[in-house]
Order: sequence, then C-alpha cells, then structure tokens
Amino acid sequence: MKDFALLLERLAFTPARNAKLQILQHYLERTPDPDRGYAFAALTGDLKLRAVTPGLLRGLVAERFDEQLFALSYDFVGDLAETIALIWDGEPAGDLPLTDAVHLLETTGKAGLPAAIAGVLDRLGPSERLAFLKLATGNLRIGLSGRLARTALAQMGGPTLDEIEEVWHGLKPPYPEVFAWVTGGPRPDRAALAPFRPVMLATPIDLQELRALDPAEHVAEWKWDGIRVQAVSEGGVRRLYSRTGEDVSGAFPDLIDEMTWEGAVDGELLVRRDGEVASFNELQQRLNRKTVSRALLQSHPAGLRVYDLLVWNGEDLRPRPLMERRAVLEAADFGSDRIDISALLPFETWDDLAALRADPPDAVIEGVMIKRRDAPYVGGRPRGPWFKWKRDPRVVDAVMMYAQRGHGKRSGFYSDFTFGLWSGAELVPVGKAYFGFTDEELRELDRFVRNNTTERFGPVRAVAPKLVVEVAFEGVNRSTRHKSGVAMRFPRVARIRWDKPVAEADRLETLEAMIDAPNVFAADATRAGTRHGRTRRAGGEVAGAARPLDGVGTPSIPAGYLPTEDGAGEPPEGGR
Repeated sequence: MKDFALLLERLAFTPARNAKLQILQHYLERTPDPDRGYAFAALTGDLKLRAVTPGLLRGLVAERFDEQLFALSYDFVGDLAETIALIWDGEPAGDLPLTDAVHLLETTGKAGLPAAIAGVLDRLGPSERLAFLKLATGNLRIGLSGRLARTALAQMGGPTLDEIEEVWHGLKPPYPEVFAWVTGGPRPDRAALAPFRPVMLATPIDLQELRALDPAEHVAEWKWDGIRVQAVSEGGVRRLYSRTGEDVSGAFPDLIDEMTWEGAVDGELLVRRDGEVASFNELQQRLNRKTVSRALLQSHPAGLRVYDLLVWNGEDLRPRPLMERRAVLEAADFGSDRIDISALLPFETWDDLAALRADPPDAVIEGVMIKRRDAPYVGGRPRGPWFKWKRDPRVVDAVMMYAQRGHGKRSGFYSDFTFGLWSGAELVPVGKAYFGFTDEELRELDRFVRNNTTERFGPVRAVAPKLVVEVAFEGVNRSTRHKSGVAMRFPRVARIRWDKPVAEADRLETLEAMIDAPNVFAADATRAGTRHGRTRRAGGEVAGAARPLDGVGTPSIPAGYLPTEDGAGEPPEGGR
C-alpha cells in the first residue's frame, strides 16, 4: 500500500495535467502486475469492490474511540476516511500489497468485513490507512479521468490512445493483456467485441468568438438535451456506449434490437413518443439500469438521433471530411423509425444562427453545434473543428440554508451549499451547488458559515437565512423525490449577493414557472453569463461538471438536499 498511497498523494496535490501523466506513467512502469492493474482500475473508477459504507466505518470507530473526541476530530478534518486514518491507534507492522487489499475486500463476507478492515488498519501507517480506506470506499477524488489515465498507458510505448480506447471496454482489471501490449506484446483479441472509437467532443464558444470564423466554412445543427452515445453494430455484435466508452446496452434493449445495419454511428440518445422528444428527466428513468421492465419500455421508448458516421459497411470514414461523411450518412438506410438523422440548420451569417438559437422549435434543444465542413472525426476535444453554443443558463436568487465540508483539498472549507426559495413564509430547499466561486469567495463563504451556524447535523451545518446567492442552472423538472417538488439540472453559484436582502430572494413559484416554459437563450445572460465557466476551487483545482441532486438526506434535514458523508454521484454523461 505504500507505493499506492504515495501515488494518491502525489496525484492529489499535482494540479498540472502533464505532471499527473508523468507521475502515473512512472508508477505504472515501476510497479509489477497485478498491483499496477488494480491501481489503474481504482484510479479510473473501474474497480468494483464490496461497498464499504460510512456507517460501517463509524461502527469501527465507535468501538475504539470516544464519541465526542471523534466528532471534534471529524469536524476539524472534514473527511471521514482521513479522520479515521489519523486517529487510529494501530502499530504499523510491515506493508500490505495492493493486490492483497483488493482480494480481501472482494472475498470477505459482509459479517467478517468490519474485523478484516480493523485488522488492516492496525498494521498500516496513517498514509497507507488513508489509501486503503479510499480504495475500500471507492472515493479517491484525485482529479484523474479515465481518458487521462489511458493517455499515460499510451505514453509507455506501443499502441496509441485511440487503439487502447477501442478495446478498453472489453478488458477487466487488472488488465494483464493491455500491460503486455504496451510493453511489446500482442494486441488483445477483439474478435467478439463491437469496438468503441474515441468520441469527438466540442469546445464552448460564444457569438463574439464566432465572428472571427467564416460561416461559409461551417455547418450547424441543434444540440439536443439527451445522452451522447456511440451505437456500434459490427460482426453481429451490437453495443451502445456512452461517450466515455461505458457499455449502456442493457438499459436500451429496444434500441439495440433496431440496430440491424453494419457500422458505428455517433448520435444522441433520446426518449421519443410519436416523433416528439421527451425531457431529459424522462430519459433519466432509463439510465443506469441493467434490465428494463416491459412497462418502462412502452412508456419511455428510446430513440437515436444520428450526428455522424464513423464506420459504415466496413469502411472507416473518420479520416474523411465532415461533408463527405455527411453525404454517406444522408444516403444510409437505418431501417427503423426509432433512428433518424440530425438536420442541418439553414444560415448564412452568425447573426442568422443567433436568431435560430434564440427561438428553437423544441423545448428539449439546449443550443447549437457548429462544425467545420472539412473536419475529420478525431477523438478527444481538438480545438477548432467542433464548437457548442449552449443556451444561457437560467438563474434564481436563492437563500443559503445548509453547508457541508468539501473533500480532498477542500476538506478544510465549507464548500457544498444547499439553498432554498420562499414558499409562503417558509424557505424550501430546491438544490445544492459546490462550485462557481473563486478561491477567495470560498474563504468568504466558509467564514460566513462558521459565523452563522444555527445547528449541526454531523458534517452539515444549518445556516441562519442571511445570505442570497444567485444560482445558475441548465434546466428544471418536476420531482417527487424532493420536498419542493422540483429538481434543477447542474446548479452552480453564479454570484454571491452580499448586498441583497433575503426577503427579496425568488419564490418557488418562479422556479416552477420555468418547468414548462420554452428554453430561454438570452434573458438571463446579463445576470449569469459573465460568471459562467469561472469555476476554480480552493487550491487552484478546476471544478468539473456540477452534480445532480443526490436524493440522500438525514432525518433532521429535508431529504434530497444533502450529500452522503463521503461524496455524491457524478452527473450522467450528456451533451457534446
């Protein structure tokens, strides 16, 4: 565990991308199999172990430590695993190989797991304890994406990143075949696989930046609010992949059945009824399922809107210019009314496109995609070929109600905030956000929370209703999971309104009125546009996408507005 613990520390405290790559590459080159394979899987979230819950860890602590002492320590540190690693009073006695730690967590029964974990903690030092607990809880949080990790593999020599990603979905930890491949061995057999090709992503842009480009050299299409997928039907094997290569076929058997053609296409996964596209909230009912009931298949039928062709009838089209691929796409016969082609938008100037964007024909459209006519299909996010011009975020002025400590570099700060709107004379929680503010603003918010705490609920503090924050978000839907009856998509703090009285914050009715209203592309630009995208966390770490509402709470606080003790889920893969 010592080498793995050192790896985690170095990655967590190294913000630079190239430096992270070098650290990981050196670790993979120096570490033998299968340790390096299990470490790699743990870093990328692909290592599926028996869930070690915060409740189990708290039970271990309760047997050894004074409850009040631990509560004070936890409040100071802000992270459950780190607090346990620091306070545990074992005597270090040698090391525990990472592979042995993985096998222990994989094979130990539920009844014997607490004693097994305690035994491991007894023999490790503080850094190794923390690494073991992070491994056990699956909560590493070291700022390393799967693609970035696979880039380190490609840098070891042999296969390219694209070649690795084509077969990655068919490999299992600890990946002996891929490590043999990168060190000169044979390519893993993919005969039984429908290969995944790295997806091409777009760069955000605005009207001012567009004016530097020639509109005649570009085409545009609507950006639908669904899930970006790659549909592959090759050699009799049919698969549906998310944009990161995760196999989501099991949740969409109705669409898999319709993929009778031979090729690989890039498109948007949607729920469609009678030709109409349903909201993203309805698509979510189909996501993250291994099986789908007959009733759900009938009530939420899946469809695919195709943007591009990667492979068709055995020919790899990716090196060809977009308009050549488009000609093949428009001539293709998908043989299903569930699969159609994304139409190109008519425009001659960027102002023409801006007018279309301001008045979309469907509420599920979230902006426009802009693509160079001569661009090949290149995996990753190359700057220049593709752009996305999303709608301006909607905003409400809300009141801070609760705050929770962050994790990792932010464990010393209250950085996750639950906010509410007025419903009558009562504040009702409507969402939470944990990014959108600068490092300096985070320090100010943390100081406000500490000076205005009214109650404590474990790691969460209730805050006196004194501060208004302007919250930007992508959309809002009705939700039976939350007390307010609504759920925001990807909320973030757009501005801190130190100047605004809480009595002037928005009302719940204001948010409810946005549910069925058409998408607004410009109304709130002056309020939220200047801050959109400026999301640096404490320590200089660039924040990722906002998390959706968690749906987990404590009995004393409205459910659905507080995260679990050691983190919450990430948003589904969406957009381009």
